[in-house]
Amino acid sequence: MLTLLAGAAECLWDEALPVGVRELPVDLAALDGLLSDPVLLAPIEACWRREFEQTGRLVLSDGRPTIAMESYVRLMVLKQRFRWGYRTLVAEVSDSIHLRRFCRISLSERVPDESTVRKLTRRIGAETVSELTRLLISKATREKRFRPRAVRIDSTVIEADVRYPTDAGLASAGVRSLAREGHKLAKLIEEKKRRVRDRSRSMGRKLRAISRTIRRRSGEAKAEVLQLTEQTGELLTRSVSEARKLAVSARLKARGRGARAKLKAAAALEELADRCEKVASQIRQRVAGEPIKDRIVSLADPDARPIRKGKLGKPNEFGYVTQLAEVTENTKRGARGLILPASSTLGNSAENTLLPVTVAELGRLGISPREVALDGGFQTGRTTDSLAELAKAPERVFIAGRQQPGSKRTQRRLRRYRTGAEGRISHLKRRYGMGRSRLKGHEGQQIWTEWSILAYNADTLAIRAR
Repeated sequence: MLTLLAGAAECLWDEALPVGVRELPVDLAALDGLLSDPVLLAPIEACWRREFEQTGRLVLSDGRPTIAMESYVRLMVLKQRFRWGYRTLVAEVSDSIHLRRFCRISLSERVPDESTVRKLTRRIGAETVSELTRLLISKATREKRFRPRAVRIDSTVIEADVRYPTDAGLASAGVRSLAREGHKLAKLIEEKKRRVRDRSRSMGRKLRAISRTIRRRSGEAKAEVLQLTEQTGELLTRSVSEARKLAVSARLKARGRGARAKLKAAAALEELADRCEKVASQIRQRVAGEPIKDRIVSLADPDARPIRKGKLGKPNEFGYVTQLAEVTENTKRGARGLILPASSTLGNSAENTLLPVTVAELGRLGISPREVALDGGFQTGRTTDSLAELAKAPERVFIAGRQQPGSKRTQRRLRRYRTGAEGRISHLKRRYGMGRSRLKGHEGQQIWTEWSILAYNADTLAIRAR
């Protein structure tokens, strides 16, 4: 059952506290006033209604009550604002009177468990958080507290939560994972003949041989490393074959009581086998000297992709390309605006590929900026076509190194304004945890990014309200 509003944050114990202790700090008080509007909870209610329409379950009125969504939104804003994990978030809120009052949790109540907050985050999804962001921006523009005039757009990489991948390392991880999941499934179906052999020791010897060979740094060493990598792929292929046979056996034995659990475990093992088979295929392509498209870089996060952005410090990044658009009231130094919901796709997408989605967000919010500042990666023709979809065409479109309209003074101003997009992205990564998504998969990255954007926008409007 959906619970939107929290109960009274005060209880009998609050009467014994001094007045200064009960008052929120200035920053939290401004955030509290901003998030107090019950209209901001409408997207969450709509999410529950969609779930009811799709599943038929009475999630709105029956069943175990959820935690108050008002408290949940405030908890997530705090989490991104202070870059806490779920356990740290619960511990900090439990131990702070001010944070409890901000989250509308009284001293006599228990703070929601970290697993509850974590599962709700996945259940609500990214689109609901995006709608919260849209409502926040619309409210600010409607009340004329924020008047958008210019927008700067740039793309960045949201890193996946993975280690630097190698083909041999992925093969080793695949062998261990298949053996572990195969052991669980064999135990579940009481299978004694068919099993997935644990080849971790053999794989370990290959990896150590690769490490020793690489140190020689010669042409012969490279050929030897390639040969050893091929052997790791062969070991992984054997494990994949055994895993598929075990999954078929499990499906045949899935009868009667516990059949659903057996089928679910068999499906999970087959999905893992598919990923491992793709890794083995990548190794064969590398040995044959063939180009590899849509390379997998992690078994735990199969949506992550290798991305090259030409950075000296990080020539190769692994994750997702996301395009961010910041709408500001002016183009002065230090201009701080509001971030629109991000656009993102799988793979190393070009700037203009994501631009139509960003322009659609501007149109959805009814924003027609007078000036647009873009990175040099945007193409002039395609950019002009995308921006033509706005209700009112911008007066100036600045593309670094390609299109610089107006006088030299205007060009210099827009150049500085566009460069500020780099600083804003850096600020979001350092201050709001957008640098690395701790949630797996493309959907998880979108959820993580949207909560970071919402926390940033809430902070920006709270600063203006002080």
